[in-house]
Amino acid sequence: QVQLVESGGGLVQAGGSLRLSCAASGRTFSSYAMGWFRQAPGKEREFVGRISQSGSSTYYADSVKGRFTISRDNAKNTVYLQMNSLKPVDTAVYYCAANNRLWILTLPQEYEHWGQGTQVTVSS
Repeated sequence: QVQLVESGGGLVQAGGSLRLSCAASGRTFSSYAMGWFRQAPGKEREFVGRISQSGSSTYYADSVKGRFTISRDNAKNTVYLQMNSLKPVDTAVYYCAANNRLWILTLPQEYEHWGQGTQVTVSS
């Protein structure tokens, strides 16, 4: 079992940057692949990106590729989402999630553990 807590959300102008953090409890953090998702009002939860258990492999949605970067520090039980060149369409609640599979998963139902989310608002 792992518990996840996101932080770092806020209000930023278009073109700006934010870094989200997701802190995990438990000793088995390094056994989980970590995903980031987002959900805008009235829309379905959307895959943003994913990082492997070791951090050696990342995978991103086309909508954020080249602007967002996922990293992790297994010694600190934390995964990060660095968001650059933010756009108003990036406005959403951002969630981190965990699963213990070795292959890339992009659907919300494939992730077993979720944080509570953090709001990101990008103004134009």
